[in-house]
Amino acid sequence: MRLNKYISEAGICSRREADRLIESGRVTVDGKRAEPGMQVTDENDVRIGKKQIKSKDEKIVLAVYKPAGVVCTEDMREKKNIIRFLNYPVRVTYAGRLDKDSEGLLIMTNDGELINAMMRARYRHEKEYKVTVNRPVTDEFIGKLKIGVRIRDKEKGLDTVTLPCRAWKDGKYTFSIVLTQGLNRQIRRMCEALGYKVTKLLRVRVLNIELGNMKSGEIRRLTKQELKEIYEQTESRQDEGAGGAS
Repeated sequence: MRLNKYISEAGICSRREADRLIESGRVTVDGKRAEPGMQVTDENDVRIGKKQIKSKDEKIVLAVYKPAGVVCTEDMREKKNIIRFLNYPVRVTYAGRLDKDSEGLLIMTNDGELINAMMRARYRHEKEYKVTVNRPVTDEFIGKLKIGVRIRDKEKGLDTVTLPCRAWKDGKYTFSIVLTQGLNRQIRRMCEALGYKVTKLLRVRVLNIELGNMKSGEIRRLTKQELKEIYEQTESRQDEGAGGAS
C-alpha cells in the first residue's frame, strides 16, 4: 500500500501528517530516505527516526489454485467450500469468484480494501483464462468473442452484450481469453450462445498475478514484487476513478 496509508493504519498519525513526515525526510524504508507516494508492504523496514513502524494487522495475500468442485462461498453448510478447503490459520476470503466447475487462480486475502478494489467492475481489471470446448475453434468463433456476445440473463429476462475482449486460438479445441468484466459464468454463457460447450475452464492470471506452474490445490503467498504491483495497479485505478468523478 502507499506509505502514507501504511503509517496511518499503524495508528501513528493521519495520512496528511504522514505525508509531512515523509517530505521532511524523517521516514526511511529499508534504511533509505522515503519518497512521497512510494509503495510498501509488511516486509519492508519502515521507520520514523529510529522507531520501526508495523501495521496493526499483517496483510495476507495468497495465490490459490482452486480445484474444480470447490465452491467459492463462506457458507459452512457447503461441504466443499473454499474456506474449509484452504484451512488457513488467518481468516482470508476470496477477491473474485470462480464457479464450482472451473479451476485455477484465486486471490484470497484479509485486506478488505484490496478485495473491494479488485471487485469494482468499473476498474475493469484483467483476468485471463484457458478454455477447452467440445467443437473445433474457428476464426469466426474467436472473432465473435472479441467484439462481444449477446447473452441472456435468465433471472432478469434481459439480454446483455459482453464487452470487447482479447481472445486467441491455442489449439484445435482450446483458446485463451482475457476479460475485464465478471458476469456470472460469463465464458460458459458466451460459448453456449455461439453453439459451443465448455469442457474445461482454467483461470491463469488475475491482474499481474499468474498461476504459473502451481499445482491443483497449491497455496502460496505473493512475492514482494507481486504485492507491490497488485497494490499499485488497484490503487492507481481507484485514483483514476476518483479523478474522473470530480
